[in-house]
Amino acid sequence: MQWNDNKISELLKNVSINALNEMQKDAYPGFLKHRDTLLLSPTGSGKTIAFLLAVLELMQDENNKVQCLILVPSRELAIQIEQVWKKLATGFKVSCCYGGHDMQTEIQNLVEAPSLLIGTPGRIADHIRRETFLVDGIRTLVLDEFDKSLALGFEEEMSFVIGAIPKITKRILVSATAAIQVPDFVGVQNLFVIDHLVNDEENDQLSLQLVLSDSKDKVDRLAQLLCFIGAESTIIFCNHRDAVERTSILLKEKGIQNAAFHGGMEQMQREQTLIQFRNGSVLFLVATDLAARGLDIPEIKHIIHYHLPATFAEFTHRNGRTARMNAIGTAYLLMNREEPMPNYIRKDLEPLDIPVSQKPPKPALYTTIYINGGKKDKLNKVDIVGFLSQKGKLLKDDIGLIVVKDFNSFVAVKKNKVNAMLDLVKDEKIKGAKYKIVIAK
Repeated sequence: MQWNDNKISELLKNVSINALNEMQKDAYPGFLKHRDTLLLSPTGSGKTIAFLLAVLELMQDENNKVQCLILVPSRELAIQIEQVWKKLATGFKVSCCYGGHDMQTEIQNLVEAPSLLIGTPGRIADHIRRETFLVDGIRTLVLDEFDKSLALGFEEEMSFVIGAIPKITKRILVSATAAIQVPDFVGVQNLFVIDHLVNDEENDQLSLQLVLSDSKDKVDRLAQLLCFIGAESTIIFCNHRDAVERTSILLKEKGIQNAAFHGGMEQMQREQTLIQFRNGSVLFLVATDLAARGLDIPEIKHIIHYHLPATFAEFTHRNGRTARMNAIGTAYLLMNREEPMPNYIRKDLEPLDIPVSQKPPKPALYTTIYINGGKKDKLNKVDIVGFLSQKGKLLKDDIGLIVVKDFNSFVAVKKNKVNAMLDLVKDEKIKGAKYKIVIAK
């Protein structure tokens, strides 16, 4: 399938992009020209759009089998890519498969083969063994954040999946990390590299700030830093799940509302937390490195390294959550005075002066509302806005981001309007059906 410039412009408008950035201008045609390509580019630079445009160009209308497989290390990244593809409105079916998702639902979705299949290595391997889809139509393989897949121990599953696909003619590898060893089982030949990585210390859009704590338990200093930052979107990175939970609880005890995010949480809980963070119901997210890449979390102004990561690669991924595209951002290194500076920080950083006595950050303006109906119930954003406006008496500015999933929906509503709205709609129906409408947990 061949797309002209006008068609590409139409596709980009569907995802609210006016034009390709420099990396995308290099990568998109590069993927098409070369058999095997490795794209190196920072988190948040638009890699997904770059490789999806190439995938789309390679699609064939008459082919009714799976044509492209995208392997990813996490369910969050799989869902994000699926959402971008759907927003592009290509006309080609997509399916998403990952651990924690209902297997029977996935099998049903694969009965009519999608042109694009996205999934985690273990779940895709499971489907191949079950023979729930045919692999002989796959010509394009994309390994997104593939270094992370290897680091997480998916090498055996990836090797099985790639080895089971007999007719791959194009391989697209994507990463935000430069120090990469491509395993032999990937099958690359004459790998063409498109390198758009920028060192954090050379990135003038990212400001590095050092914050010192007199105590080894740095939570008091963290609270002071959050008061200093104020009510702006911030991710606080910890190295372990237990530390995330403890830090989150201690901040709440100090009157600073936040949400925890790590791999030990249930899938639904993780997805709901990210929705609340994206829509402004949660301003402070305490997270492991699971939140460092592959998540669709725009406009984050601040990153706090409560614990410093062991490697420069993870430091880079964390910082990639801010100062994205043309935006500016700040990464804070919260360290005990006796803690040694890691060798990957080569700058001499002067400690930031933070007042000890400050007012706590203002609470979030929004609260997230949960509705137990979604796309499978024929609900869409227009239905929900109309219902909340007419029955809930909300104004346009009272309603924020709306996310409609298969079986449920989430709506950001101004906090000062929520209780009155819930009281007005408690006995009302949406499109003739009664749904549970409550504040999301």
